Amino acid sequence: MFAVKAMPVNDPSHGFCRDCLGLQRGTGPRCHACGSPRLLRHAELYKLHLAHIDCDAFYAAVEKRDNPDLKDKPVIIGGGKRGVVSTACYIARIHGVRSAMPMFKALEACPEAVVVKPDMEKYVRVGREVRAMMQALTPLVEPISIDEAFLDLDGTERLHGLPPALVLARFAAAVEKEIGITVSAGLSYCKFLAKIASDFRKPRGFAVIGEAEAVGFLAQQPVTMIWGVGKAFAATLEHDGIRSIGQLQRMDRGDLMRRYGTMGSRLYHLSRGQDDRQVSPEHEAKSVSAETTFDTDLGTSADLVPVLRALSEKVSARLKKAGIAGRTVVLKLKTQDFKTKTRNRQLADPTRLADRIFQTGMQLLARETDGTKYRLLGIGVSDLSDDGRADPPDLVDVQSRKRALAEGAIDVLRGKFGRQAVETGYTFGKGRNTRPPEPLDD
Repeated sequence: MFAVKAMPVNDPSHGFCRDCLGLQRGTGPRCHACGSPRLLRHAELYKLHLAHIDCDAFYAAVEKRDNPDLKDKPVIIGGGKRGVVSTACYIARIHGVRSAMPMFKALEACPEAVVVKPDMEKYVRVGREVRAMMQALTPLVEPISIDEAFLDLDGTERLHGLPPALVLARFAAAVEKEIGITVSAGLSYCKFLAKIASDFRKPRGFAVIGEAEAVGFLAQQPVTMIWGVGKAFAATLEHDGIRSIGQLQRMDRGDLMRRYGTMGSRLYHLSRGQDDRQVSPEHEAKSVSAETTFDTDLGTSADLVPVLRALSEKVSARLKKAGIAGRTVVLKLKTQDFKTKTRNRQLADPTRLADRIFQTGMQLLARETDGTKYRLLGIGVSDLSDDGRADPPDLVDVQSRKRALAEGAIDVLRGKFGRQAVETGYTFGKGRNTRPPEPLDD
């Protein structure tokens, strides 16, 4: 770890240098010791302990680390002209490239970009390295995704000999030095504002939002800054004449709840910087799914069913590995014009079997194969639970037990000889018009 001398930092007027971590007195624009302009000063700097860490353009940063030739080039992580952008480096973002953008539009915006196919195994490995460094700071680490997490550093000052703000700065320097990527940090008194702060000065950012300034700061922000306010709900608020968080602050909680239900209560509290959620190290997945984008649009059952079977097997393998099951099967389709359809069905009991996921998915898919062509197909399960009560014998469908036993035998063979050792009649020699799913890195 980056070595830092313990220093008297109980005076809130004393900031510090983010490069050498030297204590700063006065209001000079550069560090007294190293001359760096990266100084951090804030009236509540040494009182706050709740942080959000976010790796900067994570997938692209890892690829640039591993290939120095990419350092000064615009890089897009994604797959093929018909795929979507998983993430883009900051050079590409300057040209207007964004996560989830169709690849053809990204290349129109930045034709000189270098496109790199995602390497999820590598990203997961690096993400675990970063998380291990977080957990060395505090046991209260709540992962949000592969490259971001909340940390509660309350009570760790005695352990580290430094207040949370300096611990975070030291952590950021250590990640850059030891792992070779950069992170941005947000520090506040609640999760909502810590997350907002971490987005402020990317890349290599460190922003602080204190309790005294929270309401005034939020009043100037658009409603879309509140978690849960996406495009559709923002349009609803816009229709009602509400554009800024400041407008929400002037509204009564009861009025907001009458208009927007439970979301109204959320708007009331978050608009005032009120968020009492704790950092929870146990972060359970809400769903398990797999999807793929086709090289050419598909619309017939003959083309879609083999893909659905392969994806169902992938979801099943993940459930079995994690020892969990899901009660609701969710089908996802994306049309030629990028409109997304989701269809779901709740089962009588949780499942982890590829056959049940597939059979249910086929029933949902049958209603959508009406001549419409699709560019993406996905299947997943939600309402997750422990697999202890999954897939009891079906007294009505007597063949389901035989299929479950057959699936178990296939799992054993694949465990010994690999996934390609056994294929079903649905997938053998079929489904070649797809590529692996492309996860997004925000």
